[in-house]
Amino acid sequence: MHAAFNIRQLTHADVALARALNVLFGEAFGEADTYGAEVPPEHLRRLLAQPHVVVLVAVAGENVIGGLVAYELEKLERAQSELYIYDLAVATPHRRRGLATALIERLQAVAAERGSAVVYVQADWSDEPAKALYGKLGTRKRVLHFELDVPDKRT
Repeated sequence: MHAAFNIRQLTHADVALARALNVLFGEAFGEADTYGAEVPPEHLRRLLAQPHVVVLVAVAGENVIGGLVAYELEKLERAQSELYIYDLAVATPHRRRGLATALIERLQAVAAERGSAVVYVQADWSDEPAKALYGKLGTRKRVLHFELDVPDKRT
């Protein structure tokens, strides 16, 4: 029997749910120190109020069992946007039950409402479950990802 769940989009009033999602991300990604840090509530309220930030959670009862964070990127070359899924995770006991697919489908509906051209996401080459999920839902592109350091201006 699968636990029933609801998907909701967070607003500035949902600080507790955002914190619970960060804890889930920390557990799922093995980065509890990164995602478990105490984020000031005013930062979360401000971020959740931004129209370009889309945070969706899957909730069963009072528990956040999955979620995603996406950012809407406005295009310079066209009057349109794209939605980029930055983080997506489902709690281990709830995996392989359609939650990730349901979260992505809800994000696709948000993208359609906003007139966005595409939803896109990256996956690590070694992350077979993510590649299988995203391959089922979309077209795989072969790209390179580079992270460029930002110089420390404090010195």
